[in-house]
Amino acid sequence: MDRIMLSGVTAVGHHGVFDFERRAGQPFVVDAVLHLDFAKAAVSDDVRDTAHYGEVAERIKDWITGEPLNLIEALAVRIADGLLAEFTIEAVDITVHKPKAPIEVPFGDVAVSVHRERP
Repeated sequence: MDRIMLSGVTAVGHHGVFDFERRAGQPFVVDAVLHLDFAKAAVSDDVRDTAHYGEVAERIKDWITGEPLNLIEALAVRIADGLLAEFTIEAVDITVHKPKAPIEVPFGDVAVSVHRERP
């Protein structure tokens, strides 16, 4: 499979277990790898024959800013399942970063990753 890689899609969401996370919101960053076949797009040179990464980025932003969830694991699955449902892709890898997670020790990043394939 060929791949489209989209990294660093960032928006403020209200996901988290704690009330203050849901109230104040915080940045979430999503990386997506879309697995698909470029053969048709390579011949046609037409964006309609591939996954339009601008539209993918907009949908990821919508899920980040959408209905709050407790866990970033749930957000990652929501995004992966949604992209498979809305775009002509065979599989997707999603990583959700929560760089401002409420952790009491110094840390660089917290992230979860999921891989989903079309049934």
